[in-house]
Amino acid sequence: MELWYTENQTPNVKFSMKVKSHLYAEKSPFQEIEVIDTYEFGRVLVIDGWTMVTEKDEFIYHEMITHVALSTNPDIKKVLVIGAGDGGTVRELTRYETIEKIDMVEIDEVVVKASKEFLPFTAGKLDDPRVNLYFEDGIKFVEGKVNQYDLIIVDSTDPIGPGEGLFTVEFYNNCFKALTEKGILVNQGESPYYPNNSREMKRAYSKLKKIFPICEAYQYHMPTYASGHWLFGFASKTLHPIKDFNAANFEKRGLKTKYYNTNIHVGAFALPNYVLEQLNSEE
Repeated sequence: MELWYTENQTPNVKFSMKVKSHLYAEKSPFQEIEVIDTYEFGRVLVIDGWTMVTEKDEFIYHEMITHVALSTNPDIKKVLVIGAGDGGTVRELTRYETIEKIDMVEIDEVVVKASKEFLPFTAGKLDDPRVNLYFEDGIKFVEGKVNQYDLIIVDSTDPIGPGEGLFTVEFYNNCFKALTEKGILVNQGESPYYPNNSREMKRAYSKLKKIFPICEAYQYHMPTYASGHWLFGFASKTLHPIKDFNAANFEKRGLKTKYYNTNIHVGAFALPNYVLEQLNSEE
């Protein structure tokens, strides 16, 4: 008998993967966490019925959420990561020797424990001495902090359940205060394609644009996420991701990447017209 995992991406669209084995299931105080092993995508982290990470394509997401900011500002030393329980974002950050401190705040310790056990390809650097793990609410954690971080990465689930508060004006305002003068905020910016995702994309982008002097969106292509077409938000007090980008900053580091490169950096900000129309419609 064949076993398939099926994600209901919209009421009319389903995405399925053929499963080798069901490795883990646990209901935490916050959400339902599962790990499955699939034939095409390897190991997969599923939270509340949604695909979070797959072994085959996670590098796309994690490279794009980190390297764009670090190539714009090569002097980033202190980083706050909110969410990211699978560890992939931290893994990419630890590749930069110039980073001195990474504070990672994840509300659900069960996600981190499951990732350490079953997803070593993403969670393998969570024990780096520069990483400080906090199992608490990222919304509360950032409150009252002023001028502390050069980069804040909001690696969140969709704005439902535990991730809902990470898309509010109050939260973004607190992030603005917590950033240094050249600080950058990168957030999971949803997708422009299906209506339920595009609505949240527009809402998040419009809030950031009212708070940060510089606010842009950039795209990446994720085969296992709904529609495959997704965005990150780039918000900063002073640095622009294209005007202040110097490709040499990244090239001289000699980092080997599978998706990100300096041409992708520039091209990712060239958005299709249908996306631009949606983002501008909220202003």
